[in-house]
Amino acid sequence: MTTNDKFNYQDINDNCIKCGKCKPVCPIFSITGDETQSPRGFIDLLGAYKQDRLHIDKNTKKIFESCFLCTSCVEVCPNSLPTDMIIEQVRYDIKKKFGISWYKRLFFYLLRHRKIMDITAKFGFVFQACGLKIDNQKEGAKFRLNLPIKFIKDRTIPFAKKVSFLNSHDEFIQNSTSPKPQKVAIFIGCMANYSYTNIGKSLLEILKYLKIDVMIPKKQLCCAAPAYFTGDFETVDYLVKQNINYFESIIDDFDAIVIPEATCSAMIKHDWQHYLHDQPSWQKRAKKITSKVHMATKWLYDNTQLNDILKQNSDINLSKLAITYHDSCHAKKIQGIYKEPRELLKNSYNIKEMENADSCCGFGGVSMQTSNYGYAKQIGRIKADNILNTKVNIVSAECSACKMQITDGLGRSKNNVVFKNPIELIAQTLKDKKV
Repeated sequence: MTTNDKFNYQDINDNCIKCGKCKPVCPIFSITGDETQSPRGFIDLLGAYKQDRLHIDKNTKKIFESCFLCTSCVEVCPNSLPTDMIIEQVRYDIKKKFGISWYKRLFFYLLRHRKIMDITAKFGFVFQACGLKIDNQKEGAKFRLNLPIKFIKDRTIPFAKKVSFLNSHDEFIQNSTSPKPQKVAIFIGCMANYSYTNIGKSLLEILKYLKIDVMIPKKQLCCAAPAYFTGDFETVDYLVKQNINYFESIIDDFDAIVIPEATCSAMIKHDWQHYLHDQPSWQKRAKKITSKVHMATKWLYDNTQLNDILKQNSDINLSKLAITYHDSCHAKKIQGIYKEPRELLKNSYNIKEMENADSCCGFGGVSMQTSNYGYAKQIGRIKADNILNTKVNIVSAECSACKMQITDGLGRSKNNVVFKNPIELIAQTLKDKKV
């Protein structure tokens, strides 16, 4: 497992010129106004930690777990200091000292054991109607009882579908009669696998239309993002290496691995390399896999005729349907992907840009969604207001974490806005137009 010493906190602190450009773009600082909860504050505290002038206690734990890991600060930093990565690194130290909550341990256990997660999801599907009011149109649910637990009170959450995406389709789907067809593998992501299953179904419909053969690797596991952002590197180590072993054995069977999820794509393409920094043999093996990994809209735009097809068959009436687009932090800030989904969508929809489309929606990971949910809720309210101000009824982003967070934020007021992955909107266009 990693020795967790990629970044020297003191060196990074020395390179911080304390210009303050990071503060106006930092979500947590916008809430608290507390200098210790700003990017340069985090860096200063970690410098003191490196010099043994600061120790990890419950207060510092709270501070370092309040970062949303959105990388807005990295974008504006003159020295491009990796504030998000050093926060991820110190969370491992926090985990070693304090451990992690029982519900996080249970969740990460399920991520490591796909079959048990499948059984749990089936039980959830059977019994969820007893405790949840389900809104199928918005793919969200609220608790029937107003339980006195802060992070579930008056909250909209995803719900389990009857059958997961991975268990709903054949492993190999032939769509082409060409002797040398394009062939892709789908890495679906946990939320799209169990809750937002129409995303994967829509991707299959697009690939079928384009006559691209598909492989759905059945033994894929979680990309490890939830555990990585929490500091549970033991779980990260297991998931990353299990996925490497598996995809390594089938890597020559397809041209690309397409992922309709920004967080999963960023985790595999970027964070796996950071995590494996001191394990060169594993890092080399990972690179062979990650070189084939692409976000779905990016790959479809760059490697297929989809954009030309949509452009040729654009419909004047359909184009009047207005949508707005949210740029996931893991899509735009980390992978530089924001033009491609818009280019594909604008052929069929009128994209009405919201204010600060690339500002963090407030998801922030497992800890932010549980013990720090109050922060997530405040940032979510800002994003929801920006969406509602556009007066549209559809918001889109290629990220299920954003979908969960934004659906929750929108659920606190009466509105008809639904969240759709761009893959779903594109598939619907092809279906409606029968192009």
